Formats: sequence, C-alpha cells, structure tokens
Amino acid sequence: MASTMATVRTVQDLRAQIAKWRASGDTVGLVTTMGALHAGHLSLIALARSNADRVVASIFVNPTQFGPKEDFARYPRDEANDVAKLAEAGADLVYIPDRGEMYPPGFTTRVIVQDLTEDLCGAARPNHFEGVATVVTKLLLQCAPDFAVFGEKDYQQLLVIKRLVSDLNIPVRIMGAPIVREEDGVALSSRNSYLSPAERKTAPLLCRTLSAVAADLANGEGCDAASSAGRFKLEAAGFRVDYVAIRDPETLEPLFGPIRGPARVLGAAYLGATRLIDNVPTAPKNR
Repeated sequence: MASTMATVRTVQDLRAQIAKWRASGDTVGLVTTMGALHAGHLSLIALARSNADRVVASIFVNPTQFGPKEDFARYPRDEANDVAKLAEAGADLVYIPDRGEMYPPGFTTRVIVQDLTEDLCGAARPNHFEGVATVVTKLLLQCAPDFAVFGEKDYQQLLVIKRLVSDLNIPVRIMGAPIVREEDGVALSSRNSYLSPAERKTAPLLCRTLSAVAADLANGEGCDAASSAGRFKLEAAGFRVDYVAIRDPETLEPLFGPIRGPARVLGAAYLGATRLIDNVPTAPKNR
C-alpha cells in the first residue's frame, strides 16, 4: 500500500485526483484527522476501507478549534510517521493542506451549530465547535466524499457534524465508529501522550467510573444521583471534573430521573493539565 498512496496539499490537486476516481465509478470515503495518529484513527481508515473503493485521509491541525490557552502550539505533530501509518492502513490519498490553503487571507466565514454546542464541551471550550464545524464543512466540500467516518469518542462532535450536514444539505453520509481503547479501558487519544506515568495509571478510572454510572442507570438509579456519585468518585481519585452528564443519545438533551430508554453517559475531566473525555452508552434493563 505504501508505494501507491498519493499525497496532495492543495484543494485543486485533491479534487483532480478524486475526479479521476469518480470518472471510473469509484466511491470515496473520508477520514479527517489532526495527525498524531494512533490505532483509533487507523480503525476509522479500516471502516472507510470496507465501505468505499477509495479512502482519503486528511491531516490538518486546525487552529480555529483551539482556545487561546489551549495546546495548539504543543499539539503532537509527526507528518512522516502519520503518512507511513496511513499508507500501511490502506488509505489511497492523504490531503495535508497548510493554514493558508484552509484559511486564505480574507477568510471570514464561520459555521455555527446552535443548541448541540451550548454545554458539555461547548461550555468548557468556547468557540471550539465553531472551529470544528467550519473546518469539517470545508473538508467535506473540498473532498465531496460519499461518506465520512468520525469516532464516537468525541460524541458531541459527532452529533454536531451530523446536524450541520443535515441542516446544510451536504450530500455526505456521516458514519460513527466505536471507541478504541487500551487494554485498561483508556480511550485512545493523541493527548494521552501528555500524561505523566502517575496520571496514566489514574486515567482508567474515567472509563470505569462512567461505566459504573451507566450500570447504575440501567439498574434504575436516577440520573442526578448517578451523575453526582460519578463526579464524587472522580474527584476523590484526583480528577478535576468538568462534567459527568446523562444525555439523550440523539439530541444531547439532559435526562432526569430513572432512564426510560437509551442514554449516553458523558464525562470530561482533567488529570493535571490534560483534559480527557469519554462516554459510554446505557439503557434500562428489562424488568
């Protein structure tokens, strides 16, 4: 695979290659990334590979989704290693635009998805989802794939992208992909590399705690009590908690009392300076 994957850096070259595939009747899947690739990203490539004739991956560390005090400058970057991983995973083309290609001089347009972005990570990271929605809209329009794959680890982001595609009538199917975890349950993330050895030992407690909340909900515990217990456990373990929340899995509307149908338990918390997010599904047990 490595010898056949193309690398392009401009919209013009991206569209030219995709036009050739389209002329041959090929279908196209897209996986957008910010690089620093791990097995979670590569699982998205595999899912796209199994559903399309051609797979495009993008690498772009998007400055507009980082806040002024966030980690844009130190976000891990290793283009050569990322390209090698994509080639090995079976991508047909990697698109690596620079900042000027994505946001040329005079660029002023922003894509804002309301409601879904007003709390959870949207409250903790103002303007984050505006940056995500804008760059994803651009990538979808630049590539014009048949479908694009996004991981469920960033669950709120996945719903935001589904909404903008629906609202703007962008003819691309959005596929969600399951979370890929380490053996101890930690969700794979490029930011895990920031954790100290001691923090890494503590990190599995996020998934375990959210899973315990999910189990309590399935057994009939009320949402407020279950989420409060989860927050307490995380804080006792040394996390600085942004939220532990139980939400409708389609709308992210808050749920109250015992759940009566499918729900999503979402959490975000800091270990030291590193912000971790995770989520697990749940539903009431048949009684």
